[in-house]
Amino acid sequence: MQFTYSHSIYTPGGITIPNFSGSFLDWMLLQQERVHAQVRRYEAPDEYPFFPEQLTESFLAPLAYPRLLHPNTVNINKKIKAAYTSHILLAACALHTDRGAGSENYGSAAVMDVACLQALSRRIHFGKFVAEAKFRERPEEFTRWIKEGNVKALENAITKPAVELQVLKRLELKARTYGTDPSVPAGEAGERPLKINVDAVVAMYRVGSP
Repeated sequence: MQFTYSHSIYTPGGITIPNFSGSFLDWMLLQQERVHAQVRRYEAPDEYPFFPEQLTESFLAPLAYPRLLHPNTVNINKKIKAAYTSHILLAACALHTDRGAGSENYGSAAVMDVACLQALSRRIHFGKFVAEAKFRERPEEFTRWIKEGNVKALENAITKPAVELQVLKRLELKARTYGTDPSVPAGEAGERPLKINVDAVVAMYRVGSP
């Protein structure tokens, strides 16, 4: 959100990359994941890659992580990236410009995008640990709801609205604090304009947001 929204970063072929047909963001994300995979990042139970099929195993000896989750293959990073590029960025970025590689901060913006996507992925997938802990506390009830397909009951048992609200309030405060442009003089009310859409940033973390 520090930089303007440039559609070329997120469009396959929008920026010419030798031997790569995806978007500039995909290329940046893939290169980092390839390096991190070689040093065991995605062997950790709380890390999920966006391009698992294109990564190689680490050359380091594996670590013995405790088994905390029921075996599963849940990885919704494709949905996370689609929501981020199609909805979140468009709403959160204050400016939308694309004057070409010689005028826009493509690299810097994509670096920030990668950090945002990885943070979102880790936070969202951490919900599996929360769900597992809740299941172990009340296995009979959870098993019944799962068999019945009672999504509402499962959601109510796992989430805590009061805690979510506290998180959103802290997030809004941080977004306003770090999203203020200090280079612009304060107005009559003593407030400086924001570089980002604070409501859009909060919505990104709100349960049930697109």
